Amino acid sequence: MSNSNHLFLILILSLTVTLLLPTALSQPQPIQALLKRLDSKRASPSVQEAAAKAVLKRLLPGCYVPSFQFKIVHHDVCGGQSCFLISNYNSSSKNGPEIVIKGTTAVEIASGLYWYLKYWCGAHVSWDKTGGVQIASIPKPGSLPLVKDNGVMIQRPVPWNYYQNVVTSSYSFVWWDWERWEKEIDWMALHGVNLPLAFVGQEAIWQKVFMDFNISKEDMDDFFGGPAFLAWARMGNLHGWGGPLTQNWLDKQLALQKQILSRMLQLGMTPVLPSFSGNIPAALKKIFPSANITRLGNWNSVDSGCPWSCTYLLDPSDPLFVEIGEAFIRRQVKEYGDVTDIYNCDTFNENSPPTNDPTYISLLGASVYKAMSKGDKDAVWLMQGWLFFSDSAYWKPPQMKALLHSVPFGKMIVLDLFAEVKPIWKNSSQFYGTPYVWCMLHNFGGNIEMYGTLDSISSGPVDARISENSTMVGVGMCMEGIEHNPVVYELMSEMAFRSKKVQVLEWLKSYSHRRYGKAIHQVAAAWEILYHTIYNCTDGIEDHNTDFIVKFPDWDPSNTSSALPQAHLWYSTKKVINALRLFIDAGNNFAGSLTYRYDLVDLTRQVLSKLANQEYLDAVIAFRQKDLKALNLHSKIFIQIIKDIDILLASDDNFLLGTWLKSANKLAKNPRELRQYEWNARTQVTMWFDNTRTIQSNLHDYANKFWSGLLEGYYLPRASTYFDYLLRSLREKENFQFKEWRKEWISFSNKWQAGLELYPVAAEGDALAISKALYEKYFGQRNRKRNKYHFETSGRRVLRFTH
Repeated sequence: MSNSNHLFLILILSLTVTLLLPTALSQPQPIQALLKRLDSKRASPSVQEAAAKAVLKRLLPGCYVPSFQFKIVHHDVCGGQSCFLISNYNSSSKNGPEIVIKGTTAVEIASGLYWYLKYWCGAHVSWDKTGGVQIASIPKPGSLPLVKDNGVMIQRPVPWNYYQNVVTSSYSFVWWDWERWEKEIDWMALHGVNLPLAFVGQEAIWQKVFMDFNISKEDMDDFFGGPAFLAWARMGNLHGWGGPLTQNWLDKQLALQKQILSRMLQLGMTPVLPSFSGNIPAALKKIFPSANITRLGNWNSVDSGCPWSCTYLLDPSDPLFVEIGEAFIRRQVKEYGDVTDIYNCDTFNENSPPTNDPTYISLLGASVYKAMSKGDKDAVWLMQGWLFFSDSAYWKPPQMKALLHSVPFGKMIVLDLFAEVKPIWKNSSQFYGTPYVWCMLHNFGGNIEMYGTLDSISSGPVDARISENSTMVGVGMCMEGIEHNPVVYELMSEMAFRSKKVQVLEWLKSYSHRRYGKAIHQVAAAWEILYHTIYNCTDGIEDHNTDFIVKFPDWDPSNTSSALPQAHLWYSTKKVINALRLFIDAGNNFAGSLTYRYDLVDLTRQVLSKLANQEYLDAVIAFRQKDLKALNLHSKIFIQIIKDIDILLASDDNFLLGTWLKSANKLAKNPRELRQYEWNARTQVTMWFDNTRTIQSNLHDYANKFWSGLLEGYYLPRASTYFDYLLRSLREKENFQFKEWRKEWISFSNKWQAGLELYPVAAEGDALAISKALYEKYFGQRNRKRNKYHFETSGRRVLRFTH
């Protein structure tokens, strides 16, 4: 028996022993009643079984479909909980079913299917943009591996696996069509997600509701944000920025939402719909002059005149709040049917109440819930708990209790949004008795950065669930952006079905085998290094990617009283360089592997980006020391690294600016929409919000991306111009013209945001060859100053390597 097969056998036996045990905690009566109600809203068993079968057909070649039999079973079969069961089909037929997978919903069936494919067949499923699937390891139909005689039953230790952040819809989903959404819902089902946020198309609902309150379409043009900024318009942070929305957009997004909800329901998921948070068009103040409406303060705008922020909030205590909130819920029910009882509302997200009086806060909370329950008598309020972390100075225990206890028990569920780093449950008496979901936040702005806290997510949900007086009812993934770090999301999704802590190092050996389809010792050694470095961050810092290539410091280094900027670094770069060498050494074993290619490109990018940070610091230190030669050297290296990373990223079509822009343009119906959508897509990943001639947006580079095209077309000119000004300052013995650099750079940025030039949408170049060359160039045994490895290029086209 090979070592790899032996490893899988150990894992299968371990799973069988540890996961068969009845582990789920009994839930309080209100939660049990909610679960029972939600069960009654699900599609019929035949519809769910057909939906699960359709997932299988989209995942595997058609010849595998007869090998699996799916069946919906009652919770009683699972000890009263949700579960999936995997067993052998008792038949001697070679052409009939081989494996039977049963589950309490189609999500459980799909999860059971993927669990079987992972742990018996060595397969792997990730997002297409992180390498996609590895199914070459699955034996042919008729030869599928058998499970133990009695089969395997795996229960959910908690009822829910929640998915999304309220801003994921803008950072990741904004340009998706149904084809892409179908793949995502399949991914959700295979990874056990049964409580997804469903926010698409809500502007069309709001349009209809507000028109009933005599708000004109023209008034709403300044209320809704543009497509790439809808999340923040919905939260009342901004208005009008990137808009207005066309009726074509509104109608198509509503139709898309109906497709999304239909598929979620077919699979037995419970969608979480939006509700009214108090955010209103400015015109409502004129129509209802006596209403208790507050104009909020500036939100990240550089213009104190508030052309895009300072939105209006209707106080929850005003009777009009309940009236609008009820109308919105009822309009959703009219459009979608009675599909859920769970609604998201984040009235106080980055908007603190006007007083910290607990009595007042309790009244506000009760009013928010009243607006929901008037529209749906069984409504449950799901709230992001981010405010308890981000505004902890306001939300002290009395204020938290007042809000959490303002609704009947079981009618509020809190998302402990950043639990993998800053768990609130530990210091709030389990949210003072309120049910909560242990969530992993992980990503900000959809940034591309290899980062993770594997030890925390492999143990944190278990610690929370078994803690004294636990009120935990689910786990969740609440990243701001998706399609990165597949290892993190693979492990976190498994925690929805794991009752015991995961031994991460052993799990990673199996993971890397599955992801690439074979076990290679260099790759296993590399992943062990990555586990102890990149994927074991313990510093408690929110990981926005602050690498200087993509988050270029906006400062004047001639001011020697200013400290040097610091990019986030939590591991030994030397060790990770060794991991890259091991990864490259294994490359010839993975010809044609898209999962290997993605990880190789991402790891090479990560290593070079951290090197660029040091070169930047060396350059500005040289400037301060008036060392022209050293400044010239280090600034040239920094610039060259940007060029080299751009060529590297161009070798994998998952790292291209062009695909982001193309997906936006595909939704445009006419030239006006095309120009608007292109501007939205470009602006979100660069300047983000408003600027003046000399002041960049306060949110510039928040949603930065390591994408080929963006590096060469945007980040490179910015850095080049900056270093040109620094060099000129030393050569001409004059002050650094910081303000002039800003003017030139901001002008360039605004022109680029409004541009329509095309960027490649197909990969070009050999990723392994490029990675090898870059490793030799920057980390080879020869001194890199004398290293002869370089790229010959013609425009954007990589011609060849020379040495």
